Amino acid sequence: MQFEIKMVPLAGAIALAFASAASAQEQIVKIGHVGPISGGIAHLGKDNENGARMAIDELNVKGVTIGGKKVKFELLAEDDGGDPKQGTSAAQKLVDAKVNGVIGHLNSGTTIPASKIYHDAGIPQISPSATNSKYTQQGFKTAFRVVANDGQLGGTLGRYAADQLKAKKVAVIDDRTAYGQGLAQEFVKSVKTKGVEIVSQQYTTDKATDFNAILTAIKSKKPDTVFFGGTDAVAGPMLRQMKALGIDARFIGGDGICSETLPKLAGDALPDGRVVCAEAGGVEEAKKKGMDDFRAAFKKKFGAEVQIYSPYTYDAVMVMAEAMKKANSTEPAKYLPELAKTKYRGVIGDIAFDTNGDMKNGTLTLYTYKGGKRDQIAVVK
Repeated sequence: MQFEIKMVPLAGAIALAFASAASAQEQIVKIGHVGPISGGIAHLGKDNENGARMAIDELNVKGVTIGGKKVKFELLAEDDGGDPKQGTSAAQKLVDAKVNGVIGHLNSGTTIPASKIYHDAGIPQISPSATNSKYTQQGFKTAFRVVANDGQLGGTLGRYAADQLKAKKVAVIDDRTAYGQGLAQEFVKSVKTKGVEIVSQQYTTDKATDFNAILTAIKSKKPDTVFFGGTDAVAGPMLRQMKALGIDARFIGGDGICSETLPKLAGDALPDGRVVCAEAGGVEEAKKKGMDDFRAAFKKKFGAEVQIYSPYTYDAVMVMAEAMKKANSTEPAKYLPELAKTKYRGVIGDIAFDTNGDMKNGTLTLYTYKGGKRDQIAVVK
């Protein structure tokens, strides 16, 4: 019997050995991202996802070494459709994939139920945009956010409505989501301390398109201001129907309506200076160049304008990576303590967390719309 012996060429064997050694020295770090990539606010979800992708790409180009090994970051992106049930499924999928950390979710309504799944698995989570106060009040040491919460957001909008806009009679609408309802409650609490009268409180959903019944009820109360707790996908059509019904009132909302897409959704029902919104974050003048540079780089990379929270998502990824570097480990249990004591200067400014995982000294940016473009009023704390 003859035996055939195959020889691997020496050069090939050496190359294979080097490749195996390099592979052994490189570790894959999986970062999960969850947001609504389908549905009415898919443009906001994609904006967040692209912010995360931009950070991941930059980290890999720069090259990061942790625990003596070169790290390659991978983004595992999931779609929660803005739906709590889909959100928990996406969370469990990421846990099963053994991700090293999670950035997300976008909505409070998906972030809150998903946070328990991450907590139970011991996986750190940083939301770039969920503002409902409950998220960080559950006692989960894995939950963080890089934006101000509803108490700060709704409170600031309430004070602005009373003190600057001189609102006297306000109608309030919310979309019954964790985000919209929480924001509306904080706004009402704030304006009431200023003696403003709430003439009507109405409710809709985040999927609704017809608001004639609630707007007709509001019109009879003759409010000078309408507050809406919800997102731009609902606010745009609502503004159109307010105009059709002849409701001549200012329109105020939170970060959910404060997008570059609102003018397109509202069409000619977006009068100059009559819509005011607040973004749960923002950079003061000294840091404006960094944000401008980010916006330019983002547009060059993705061919799209920043909507709202892609800079926050970008910074959230960078904060997580920085905590891993300081801990010299990508293991969640080992880098979590470093994440909790983060002090990081990002695109959005200085990032540090309090004992609940909320942003310390969170800023807010007030905007209006002029000529179909978002126009900054002020950055406040």
